[in-house]
Amino acid sequence: MPSLQVVRDSNSAYSPSYIPTIVVFGGTSGIGEAISKGFAQHTKGRVHLIIVGRNKAAAEATIASLPKASSDADPTAKGSQYEFVSCDVTVMKNIHQLAEDLKARLEKINYLILSAGLAARYYSRFAILQDFLPLLKAAKAKDEAASVLSVLGAGQTSAINFDDLGLNKKYSGIDAMIHSTTYNDLIVVQGFAEREPDIAFTHIYPGFVDTGMMRPKGPIARFFMLLARPFIRAFATTPKNCAEYMIYAFLDADKGMYRRGQKGDDIGLRSFPAATEEQKKAFWEHSVEAVKGKA
Repeated sequence: MPSLQVVRDSNSAYSPSYIPTIVVFGGTSGIGEAISKGFAQHTKGRVHLIIVGRNKAAAEATIASLPKASSDADPTAKGSQYEFVSCDVTVMKNIHQLAEDLKARLEKINYLILSAGLAARYYSRFAILQDFLPLLKAAKAKDEAASVLSVLGAGQTSAINFDDLGLNKKYSGIDAMIHSTTYNDLIVVQGFAEREPDIAFTHIYPGFVDTGMMRPKGPIARFFMLLARPFIRAFATTPKNCAEYMIYAFLDADKGMYRRGQKGDDIGLRSFPAATEEQKKAFWEHSVEAVKGKA
């Protein structure tokens, strides 16, 4: 696996001839926010960054901290900009509307980052990918990068119950969490990569990261978290360092399916969910139907 310094150097060396367009879902906090900041720093502001989330104030604070490229000083920076788009991706009709809005005004998307929270683990990601594929394909048609990164749990998978794909018969929060990581492997990366072989689809496990999720608001929870801080500082990765590995993963991907560990290492098909071609086809069709609704 590459060292953090190697990863940073590789990311810093990224300098495309074009202005890349990157859309970061979940970019207002945690890993998504760190990816937005890191990519803007590495490109020195020569980027069209679109942060998608629900917290406008947080997004504006992030954008205010980013480097600004000037097209007056650097004519090649024309088109560089930062923007925030509000969207609750737990509601399918919001995703569909956002896709229509962006397709109406964007020529392409080079990098699509799926880092939204716990409630948006699988079906929302499937809907986003399905709706935004035309913009990724447009980037590829320009002979530019077209890469998707799903930040969740590559390698942290379990067996799929193909008789209850939506967990409608037996549901629990733990089951939903475990199954969603497995679904991301089977469909978000493999399913889309098989159908769009010229685009890169990466599922990555970020590992133990000290994000805002580890800063509870309740007094009792805060007390216990205070006791745990030495452990967290010793073993957790900072969002900034984690983002370096995430950025490395989507920049290093060329085309097809990728699965990576928390240090950007290629984990291949380790712990990949077992499924027949018939089961994968049925799962794909189930997913297409599941995201059609307006709710």
